[in-house]
Amino acid sequence: MASGPLLVIARRMDIVATLRPTDLSPADHARGGRARAAGLAVLAAMACAVAGCAGHGDKHKDTAYVARDVESLYIAAKQRLDGGEPKVAAALFDEVERQHPYSPWARRAELMGAFSYYAARDYAKAIETSQRFLSVHPGNKDAAYAYYLIAQCYYEQVSDVTRDQKDTQQTLSALNELIRRYPDSRYAEDARLKIDLVTDHLAGKEMDIGRFYERSGKWLAAGIRFRNVVDGYQTTSHAPEALFRLVETNLTLGLYDEAQKNAAVLGANYPGSVWYARAYKLIHKDAPDGRVVAPKV
Repeated sequence: MASGPLLVIARRMDIVATLRPTDLSPADHARGGRARAAGLAVLAAMACAVAGCAGHGDKHKDTAYVARDVESLYIAAKQRLDGGEPKVAAALFDEVERQHPYSPWARRAELMGAFSYYAARDYAKAIETSQRFLSVHPGNKDAAYAYYLIAQCYYEQVSDVTRDQKDTQQTLSALNELIRRYPDSRYAEDARLKIDLVTDHLAGKEMDIGRFYERSGKWLAAGIRFRNVVDGYQTTSHAPEALFRLVETNLTLGLYDEAQKNAAVLGANYPGSVWYARAYKLIHKDAPDGRVVAPKV
């Protein structure tokens, strides 16, 4: 993309569409710190000609409120974003929308502002701006990106399993909404991968609570949590342990038939698992007439 003519061409709104944030790949946003920097680099590459032709001048003049033409505001915002100042860039993109609400630039600036908030780790503002974009432009060609950005904001706030999982649940809902609306979009594949990770995380939370109840001697409550994993998260990595823990709780509560059933399910689905080997030993140790197929070695 040549830098010389782009500033002139940028005055044609159909060409300026090349600066939209959907030029980023989903992977640019998905890999934490380095991916965030890479995402900004990609955005800079797509708009470097505009930023380069705009000149530099006083770095702080563009942050004060001055009624300016839409192109100047947009270019100033892009310069700040490319220069590693996403908070200032977000404010300037907001100013584009405020001063020129009926301009095609305003629609583009709204989505770029959402990305700038995301880059600044202001996830609440990024989500709010993306949702506002979707409420005003639900059928826009960049709507899939807005849904993806919302999901990504929630995803980066997922905490470890020892803490509240509200953000994890919101992440799952946002990812499912993206796939439901845009199953063939460029973001759907990344969303499906994240759903697997998030689902495994939620199963891990259930296991953490169940183990806590076990240690506290609350066997019935523990069994309920482990059953939740077996029934609701059976494709996750936690399913084999959950079945073993059910065998433990069943035996402790004297539910020998249930213990044998869970051990049999464990053996049928994970015959070579260390959890089945442990369940097999436990059954033959504690259950009268425990009859379970020996684990594969």
